[in-house]
Amino acid sequence: QVHLGESGGGLVQAGGSLTLSCAASGRTFSTLAMGWFRQLPGKQRTFVATISSYGGTTFYADSVKGRFTISRDNAKNMLYLQMNDLNVNDTGVYYCAARRTSTIAVPSRLYDDWGQGTQVTVSS
Repeated sequence: QVHLGESGGGLVQAGGSLTLSCAASGRTFSTLAMGWFRQLPGKQRTFVATISSYGGTTFYADSVKGRFTISRDNAKNMLYLQMNDLNVNDTGVYYCAARRTSTIAVPSRLYDDWGQGTQVTVSS
């Protein structure tokens, strides 16, 4: 099992930036593809971004492409999500998730382990 813990959420004004972090433990981090998902108020959890185990491949939801950047530091067992030009529609709980394989994926059902989430609130 992979243990995941998100941090870095908070309140930010529209147009601002935040960086989310996710600390992983329990398995060799460099063997895991990782993803970020979010759950907006009143909606189901949706895909945000994913990165392959060594970081060579990334993929983003259209709604965040060009504004968000997913990255990882395998030496530190850390996953990041740099979020720029935030808007009120980005408000929600953000989750990191791990796949016990090296390749990226979009559907949440393909992820094996999840963090507890961190709240991001964007004010207008």
